Amino acid sequence: MSESVIRLATRASRLALWQTEHVASLLNQAGLATEIVPMQTVGDQVLDRSLAKIGAKGVFTEELEESLRRGDTHLAVHSAKDVQSTIPPDLELLAFLEREQVNDVVISFQEDFDISRTGIVLGTSSTRRKALLRRFYPLASTAEARGNLQTRVRKLEEGQYDALVLAYAGVHRMGYDHLIRHVLPTDRFVPPVGQGSIAVESSRFLDNDLKVKIKQALDHADTHRCLLAERAFLRTMEGGCSIPSFALATLTQAGDIRLHGGLISLSGEEYIDITQTAPAAQAEGLGMAVAEYVLGHGGTAILASIREHRGEQ
Repeated sequence: MSESVIRLATRASRLALWQTEHVASLLNQAGLATEIVPMQTVGDQVLDRSLAKIGAKGVFTEELEESLRRGDTHLAVHSAKDVQSTIPPDLELLAFLEREQVNDVVISFQEDFDISRTGIVLGTSSTRRKALLRRFYPLASTAEARGNLQTRVRKLEEGQYDALVLAYAGVHRMGYDHLIRHVLPTDRFVPPVGQGSIAVESSRFLDNDLKVKIKQALDHADTHRCLLAERAFLRTMEGGCSIPSFALATLTQAGDIRLHGGLISLSGEEYIDITQTAPAAQAEGLGMAVAEYVLGHGGTAILASIREHRGEQ
């Protein structure tokens, strides 16, 4: 495979293609030619089950990673929140692009939509969002909302839901800002690990000089530091993307990392969280410490209950 053109593996959805075109434009500005290679993942093909029931580890990334292994592509472009917490040893995350606003938002075609109203139906495919909605908006009910963003918005327009709960980043990137009725605060609706950032993955065996050029063109140092802490949290929790955990790292004015992480039960009744701060150089240790606190203060029991509920061993 010639390295004169950087081949970018991506999911074929409009949002994934937008993200990959953004990566391509940054690489082009750095003098690197690109070619986009769209493909379907298990998560795109299996839409009749929730991500938790599919077994969400790698459902949006595995096919892209296989193309890296085969040498068909040089880079895989992912939503950072879809990347499993442990990367296979033959692959590596080269870069995290500068993060978009991290909030969850509520979108609706009802201009006067009120999320506090009794009996509303909120569409979401996220275990975390369902649990948080049960805790903070118990008068609402939730319904499974799988498919790409355009499919979910079409279902919303058809009246299958009163509103959808989504990440601001995708809503904004796809031009649906006019449908936003509520921006959910991050102190309550803490986002999942990586929300708002784009992750770029490669084979460990990719040419080192090329890796350096790619990192220089794409990587946002502050975002990368924060994601190291968040991903260490998720890795220590050992729950994968389908558990209702959450973590948001931010940089303080002094340059330290503040990490707010936690876990909520499926019912929304049990909620464990903590905020800790550490020097940026200790980002991964901070993520581990926050996760260990959560696990030691009831998180292990919540995870066991979730596994039992799903029939897992």
